[in-house]
Amino acid sequence: MITPQSNIPSTLRLMLSTPSIRKMHMNRTTALNRKGFVDGQWVDAASGKTLKVYNPVNGNVVGSVPDMHVEDTQTAIDAAFKAFQTWKDTTAKQRSQILRKWYDLMLTNQKEIAEIMTLESGKPLVEANGEVVYGNSFIEWFSELARQVRGDVLSSSTPSKKLLVQHQPIGVVGLITPWNFPHAMIARKASAALAAGCTVVIKPAEDTPLTAVEMGKYAEEAGFPPGVVNIVTSSRLNTPAIGKLLCEHHLVAGISFTGSTAVGRILYQQCAHGIKRLGLELGGNAPFIVFNSANIDKAVEGALTAKFRNCGQTCVAANRFFIQEGVYDTFLDKLTSRVKALKIGDGLHEGVQLGPLINEAQLHKVADFVNDAVSKGAKIVTGGKPMPDVGRLFYLPTILTDINDTMLVYGEEVFGPVISLIKFKTEKEALDIANTCDVGLAGYFYSEDVSQIFRVSKNMEVGMVGVNEGLISCAEAPFGGVKQSGLGREGSHLGMEDYMYIKYTCIGNLA
Repeated sequence: MITPQSNIPSTLRLMLSTPSIRKMHMNRTTALNRKGFVDGQWVDAASGKTLKVYNPVNGNVVGSVPDMHVEDTQTAIDAAFKAFQTWKDTTAKQRSQILRKWYDLMLTNQKEIAEIMTLESGKPLVEANGEVVYGNSFIEWFSELARQVRGDVLSSSTPSKKLLVQHQPIGVVGLITPWNFPHAMIARKASAALAAGCTVVIKPAEDTPLTAVEMGKYAEEAGFPPGVVNIVTSSRLNTPAIGKLLCEHHLVAGISFTGSTAVGRILYQQCAHGIKRLGLELGGNAPFIVFNSANIDKAVEGALTAKFRNCGQTCVAANRFFIQEGVYDTFLDKLTSRVKALKIGDGLHEGVQLGPLINEAQLHKVADFVNDAVSKGAKIVTGGKPMPDVGRLFYLPTILTDINDTMLVYGEEVFGPVISLIKFKTEKEALDIANTCDVGLAGYFYSEDVSQIFRVSKNMEVGMVGVNEGLISCAEAPFGGVKQSGLGREGSHLGMEDYMYIKYTCIGNLA
């Protein structure tokens, strides 16, 4: 399995063992035609235009959503700003209770959400279920953390003054989320913002908007007042203008974005004029290092998890594999055997471990990276080509060796099911190469040497390190990177900071 059972929460392991979950609605044929959600109403685009959503497995139309534009986004911003005037004055307990209801509803309806996610993203159903559990954990976490925000009473050097510090919500927040985790990225951002007392305008990715709309349905049922949660769906053509409006609008106090570093730079510039609060979770190019002391079986298992989840289309996916020369051959042999055994196909079918890439652009990118490497001397151990007999967007899981620094796979993020193996001699050599890139989101390494574990953890230039573990994110831990991998942290007790101002009050002339 790509996702080892030991890495799956116990609640999900129980669900996955239940026949009703494994066999649910496999023959869905009804189109999922949905509307946007603005000011507590389910609405069409002002233009009347719609956007078709396709299943990447077979190209079939899954459903449609409104193709909204700037005028629709303006309406959503106005609604969110109006709602903020009262939502900001709700008690932490009230916000906590509504968030908990949202969590409970999404827990109850997990199988429907997971199936929709698989239909529009192509990821295997076991992964979709895992994502819903993971995403829901943030809603549960922030429903509890809402009541834990504390201020301070400071000791004053002047007897006649009292010094108070308190946290207040910043206002309307634009949440721009990616296609690869359509549930979890919304849950992680929105629950933190809502817990802080902000209102949100959610712009889901054009490839996977149906999951977002389904989440909006349960937000409405949970009792969020009109305008507190808004969902604006749109095509790729309209997305830049919507993003620009969210970044530049004077009523929007902050932006949270997960996506590529290139787009993050654009949003950073657009937010500069208004000095917006900005959270950016951007690209990664994660190193995966296996030292001579490593448990090789665990390292291979971790490599499968860190690389092939969501067909390699994750920002924390292991991308560059550095294997120390003493264990290189053993690791390669065991990894190759496991990769060749992966079951590829429609994620709604039981036992499938690897689905398609999300669209043709991503398929071409992966193929171009592999072809570039081969043209410059790389060897294909397994894979290395598309799988048109399975579907137009499938690509064989691939292992490349004999990598050098002239190849795209050496220094750039492939975002697909491609492993590039690089042999190294010393710890310093591995770290020097791993740290050369200008991004630093996640990194992984395997070692049984305690001194090495602490040494490499310290010197790896990333925001998150997985030591002998390929699946590292959870609600309790801060998620984010260094260098050009972004700004801020999501999850953990730090996750609400981007959505709160710190206000200091000095009360003077006290007797």
